[in-house]
Amino acid sequence: MENIKIAYIGGGSKEWAKVFMNDLALADGLSGELALYDIDQAAAERNQRIGNLINKHPFAKSIWNYQVYDQIDGALQGADFVVISILPGTFQEMKSDVHAPEKYGIYQSVGDTVGPGGVLRSMRTVPMFEFFASKIKEICPKAWVMNFTNPMSICVKTLYDVFPEVRAFGCCHEVFHTQDFLCKVLEEETGIKIKRQDIYTDVTGINHFTWFTEAKYKQIDLLKLLPSFMQTHFKEGYYEHGSPDAYLSSPFAYANRVKMDLFKHYGILPAAGDRHLVEFMDNRWYLKDKETIDSWKFALTSVDFRIKLREERLVALERVSNGEQDVELKPSDEEAIALIEAILGKHRKVSNVNMINKGQVRDLPLGAIVETNALFTNDQVIPLLAKKLPKIPLELVKRNSDNIDMLYEGIKNRDLKQIFEVFANQPLLDSITKKEALSLFIEMINNTRHYLDSYFSIDDFIKEH
Repeated sequence: MENIKIAYIGGGSKEWAKVFMNDLALADGLSGELALYDIDQAAAERNQRIGNLINKHPFAKSIWNYQVYDQIDGALQGADFVVISILPGTFQEMKSDVHAPEKYGIYQSVGDTVGPGGVLRSMRTVPMFEFFASKIKEICPKAWVMNFTNPMSICVKTLYDVFPEVRAFGCCHEVFHTQDFLCKVLEEETGIKIKRQDIYTDVTGINHFTWFTEAKYKQIDLLKLLPSFMQTHFKEGYYEHGSPDAYLSSPFAYANRVKMDLFKHYGILPAAGDRHLVEFMDNRWYLKDKETIDSWKFALTSVDFRIKLREERLVALERVSNGEQDVELKPSDEEAIALIEAILGKHRKVSNVNMINKGQVRDLPLGAIVETNALFTNDQVIPLLAKKLPKIPLELVKRNSDNIDMLYEGIKNRDLKQIFEVFANQPLLDSITKKEALSLFIEMINNTRHYLDSYFSIDDFIKEH
C-alpha cells in the first residue's frame, strides 16, 4: 500500500473535489492524507465530511485521512503531490469578464481563457499563482504539482517562472471529449464500438486550442472517416454526449459544427469543445451575433446560469455532507488519479498535458506553455514530440500563444500599458476599434478592481489615457 500526501489548494471546491475524492477512493493500493486548504474554510470542512463518508462506502478501495488546514504552509508540509483547483475571484467578477464586452457586440461563450474575459481573469490569477509557486518552492519543492485552474496556460507559466525547477503540469479534459467524438465517428462509419482509451491521437497546440494531427484505431485512420461522416452530420451537427440540439437546454453542450468546419478548412481536427475553440479566432467567424452563434449550434454560457448551477450543487453537497443523501461512489472519466499512479511507478500512462515547451512543439517558442502528449512513468513526466501543425492553424495558435506570453510579462511587471496592448490584440476584439477596446478595458478593470488594486496602478493608467 503506497502512503502519500496530496495537498489540495482550493479544497473547498464545489465540483472538482468530489470527483477527485471519488476517484481517489476507487484507487486500489493507495492511501494517505488529502490536505484540504481553502480561503473558504467552511467549504473545505464540508468536503472533509463528504470524504469521511466516502471512506465508509462499501465500494471504497482506499481509505484517506481528510485534514483541513487554515494555513497553506501546513497543507503543503510533506506533500508528495499538490493539486490546484481554484476560482480566481467570484462569479461577480466573472459577470464583468463575460458580459461587459457584450455592449460592444463582443460575445464570449466561456470567457475564462482568452479574449477580454481571459485577460481580466489572468490579471486576478497570476498574483495568486505567484504566491502558490513561492510556497511550493519553500515548503515542498520536490512535489508534483497538478493544475486544473483556468486560464490553464498562464497559470502553468507562472508556476515555472517563479519556480523554474517546479515539477508542474496542467490537466484538461477537453481532449477527452474530442476522442469520444471520434469514437462515435468510428462507430457510425464502420460499426466498431470502442472507448476513447482505445484510440491514439497526436495532440498539439495550446490549452483549449489543441489539434489532432493524427488519430487512429489500430490501422484505421479516423480523420479519413470524417468527410463521409460530415456529409451526413455537418448541417445538423453531432454531439458525442447527446442530441445535436442539447445546447438549447444545456449551455455546456455543442454540436461540433465549428470543429467540423475547421477540419473542412485545414484537414486536421481541433481537439476542444466548440465553446472554447471559437474564442481563439476573429469574433466575426463564429461569434459575430446571436444569429451566427445559433447557426453554429453552441451556447453562450451565462454567469447567471453558472450561479444557479452552483447554488444547486451547494444544496446537494450539504445534503450529502449532513447524511441526508447517500454518497454515490462511481469512477469519473478524468485521469488525475491514473497520472498520480503512473508517477508512483504503478504503470505507464500517455495523456495530454500542459507543460513548458522544451521543443515538443517545434514551431512555438521555447518556454511557451503548450499542450501535447506526455509519458507518465516512474517519477517522470516526459513531453512527447508532436507532429507539426499546417501553416494556417499554426498561425492561429501562434497569435494566441504569443498573446499569453506577452500578457504574462505585462502582469508580472504590473505594466497596465502592455496588458492593454495584449487585450486589444485579442482575436475576439478584431471587430472593434482601439479606442473602443480602451474604453472596454478601463470599464472592466474598474469593475473588478477590488482584486486588482493591490497589484496595479489603475488610477494612474486611467489618468494617462
